[in-house]
Amino acid sequence: MSVTERAVTPADDRLIVALDVPNVVAGLDLVSRIGDAVSFYKIGLGMLTGGGLALANALKQEQGKRIFLDMKFFDIGATVENAVRGVAQYEMDFLTVHGDPYVVKAAKEGASGSEMKILAVTILTSLDRGDLDSALIKPGDIRDLVQERAARAFEAGADGVIASPQEAAMIRALPEAQGRLIVTPGVRPAGAALGDQKRVATPTQAIRDGVDHIVVGRPVWQHENPRAAALQIRDEITRVHT
Repeated sequence: MSVTERAVTPADDRLIVALDVPNVVAGLDLVSRIGDAVSFYKIGLGMLTGGGLALANALKQEQGKRIFLDMKFFDIGATVENAVRGVAQYEMDFLTVHGDPYVVKAAKEGASGSEMKILAVTILTSLDRGDLDSALIKPGDIRDLVQERAARAFEAGADGVIASPQEAAMIRALPEAQGRLIVTPGVRPAGAALGDQKRVATPTQAIRDGVDHIVVGRPVWQHENPRAAALQIRDEITRVHT
């Protein structure tokens, strides 16, 4: 029996598949092709004008999927709080905001009374030290800066952080990280193209380093058989603990 034909055990929600496709129609088609192999999906800013919120609601309410809404909110506190409160009514599972402490505090206030987790972005996985220099970010090793931003976000009340898998072990070692989530984009199966990601690791390494959820996009949705690609990643992360 092939990997695409076999009976599938309940999906491992440590794998989050990014629906980085143009619109609702493409998103629903991809989810249909993947089927029961995946239970958790990320919908990002690039899909917002293509009906991303409608897709998120349909997958959550009609198909019972878990949804990570990756909006990376960043504005004055009152605006962030109001925006998060608006999202919280749709019962999304995760929502990202920038990791500045005042943003995190405002987001947590907006999410109060809901089950939605606020995840703070540390430093985008597509950036390296040269990018930070161009943006006038203070000097220092990028991993140290990520760890510092993670600690401050946790202190501000973040339920978890977004960081590259290369910083996961350092973040997990923080006292403030106890009971908090680490979610990592920039995860690539062995042999997969890096795309625009600069700080990457394999699914196996990410899970071993203490990551709770890995986010995988192109290696799944660009694959000729997205279901098979997702199952292969699931098998890889399952073997970490066996």
